[in-house]
This record gives sequence, structure tokens and C-alpha cells, in this order.
Amino acid sequence: MTRRAERPPRVLVTGFEPFAGDDVNPSWEICRALPEAIGHARVHTLRVPVAFRDAIEVVAAEIDRLDPLVVLCLGLAGGRPALSVERVAINVDDARIADNAGARPVDEPVAAGGPAAYFATVPVKSMVAAMREAEAPAVLSNTAGTFVCNHLLYGVLHFLAASGRPTRAGFIHVPWLESQALSRPGEPAMALATMVRGVEAAIAAALEGGPDLAASEGALD
Repeated sequence: MTRRAERPPRVLVTGFEPFAGDDVNPSWEICRALPEAIGHARVHTLRVPVAFRDAIEVVAAEIDRLDPLVVLCLGLAGGRPALSVERVAINVDDARIADNAGARPVDEPVAAGGPAAYFATVPVKSMVAAMREAEAPAVLSNTAGTFVCNHLLYGVLHFLAASGRPTRAGFIHVPWLESQALSRPGEPAMALATMVRGVEAAIAAALEGGPDLAASEGALD
């Protein structure tokens, strides 16, 4: 019997520290508000630095320690009106601003010699459907950007592919909190409770396994 089979399944949910002058990051606030268990799975959370390379190394070390069934990384995408489940991560870093360590890579690969892209291995469309059922606005996104969020998703998927683990992994971008939108008139925001509810539903859907929904979530632009 394997170590994973001897214990309840584990889910690792990560959120980022604040960056770009903000004093809070909703991705980590969601992590702090999650329950200790969803279904039969234990929920473990991890605060991740907004720093190229360091972010991957911190999460990879925690994957080694926990051996989770699912890894779900969360990150802020200020300006998006809905929770965005990412379909794909690309092998490029192209930073519009510096990370929290002062790095600002331009047109550099996340992993030299790695594939051009990885698709998330969680059931992204099932997760979107579950979030909507929980009355949390959600969409399927085909771009995770080119900053540390995309960097982390690509790095986690690359690490898992190299290790041969069956762990499934994905990423959800979240909007600004309502408190953050006060200084950004006209920008979309979402209540923390709504985001937490949506992420819980997404985790539950990811834990179910099985094939993803065959529903159209494509975009024309």
C-alpha cells in the first residue's frame, strides 16, 4: 500500500504575498479563509513569494513534503471581473513590472528546453461549472499572463511532469477585493466570501476526477 493510499487525500492551495504596492493579496486571503477539509480531503495552504524562480522552488518543496492529490495555485489578476480558471501556461517570462525581489525578465523561458506550453491537469471546465453553481462568477481563461502567476503554473506542471507524480495541478486568477477597488474607481471587484465559496467548489470538482465537461467555453478574441 502506498503512502498516499494510507491517508486521506491532500490538497495544496497556494496564494501569493502582496505586490505592486498593495498591502493585501486576495489570493492569500482566500487561502486563509478555506476550511481545513473539503469532502474527505485535507486542505493545506502555502503563502508564496511574488518572485520568479523562488515561487516555483517553494511550491515544489511543499509538493515533495505533502505528496498532494491536487495542487491549486491562486493569484491576483486585477481588472478581471470573474474568477478565471486557467487552461494553459506558456514557457515565457515577460515582466511588465519587477517582482518583489527586483527581477524583471523579458522574453526568457521559464524552463530552458521545456515544452512551449502545458495544459492544466485539473478538470477546468468542470471547475468553472461548479463555481457558477455555487453562485461565484467564473470563466475559463486561455491566458495566465507572463508574470509570476504563469511562471508558477508552468513551473509546477513542469516539475510534476518531470517527477512522474499523478498529482493534478491548476491555477485560478482572482479579482481585486472590494476594499482594493475603493482606490480604483470603476474597476471590478469581488467579495472575499464569494471568492472563497467559488474556490471551495472548484476544489471539490477537481477532487472528483474523471473526464472534464465537454462544454463550449471558447473565446472569439
